[in-house]
Amino acid sequence: MNETRKIDRLDAAPRFTEHDAVRLNRMFRGASTREMLAGVIEGDLAGDLAVVSSFGAESAVLLHLVADVDPPVPVLFLDTGKHFAETLAYRDALVERLGLNLVVLKPDEAELAAKDESGLRWSYDPDGCCEIRKVKPLAQALARYDASLTGRKAFQSSTRANLPRFEIDTSDTQGRLKINPLIDWSADDIDAYFEANDLPRHPLVARGFPSIGCEPCTHKVAPGEDPRSGRWKGWDKTECGIHRPGEEPFL
Repeated sequence: MNETRKIDRLDAAPRFTEHDAVRLNRMFRGASTREMLAGVIEGDLAGDLAVVSSFGAESAVLLHLVADVDPPVPVLFLDTGKHFAETLAYRDALVERLGLNLVVLKPDEAELAAKDESGLRWSYDPDGCCEIRKVKPLAQALARYDASLTGRKAFQSSTRANLPRFEIDTSDTQGRLKINPLIDWSADDIDAYFEANDLPRHPLVARGFPSIGCEPCTHKVAPGEDPRSGRWKGWDKTECGIHRPGEEPFL
């Protein structure tokens, strides 16, 4: 397990600005994903960074790329207490296979007891459940980093169609950089990478789950449907909250 940074920032200046995001997008225009990751990580262009991963359907691709460039990069995983058993087993298998530096984040026990004692908040207030189990623990952890890497891809949903590679995390007042290395990858690109690198698939993919989150809020998707249409089915909700609506939504 990774030890988080021991020294908190003493200055209040933004880590990055919109100008920095534009500059980085221009700098790596035309570069392959691996070239971009190597340039950012080895060139220390993003400061202290971490990967945020759900260990979901397509997570192995970004994790493999990052491990190939710099295995010690922390991989943050939100253990909500509601994951499929298959997801936890898949996580452990990938950590061992790729030599990942896993950091497990958990919700605050006192807040869970006060606001979700029954464990059923997902059934009547999914936003509130995500806030307690995902948004708050991740925000607390990311405060120690200057940048985060996500697994978002444009083809996953209409809300992710126009995202750039580099953007400023609008949920963070300190100007943290959010990097989307796979944003321009297609579903075929993802499949080809799995095959070329002999990466194991999440076992639920073959059972009709192209996008995998917490077990109570994840349903099967019919062929041809939006890959994320099985998430929070029946609710007007497409994101858990770690990617704010203002960003046109992590992971």
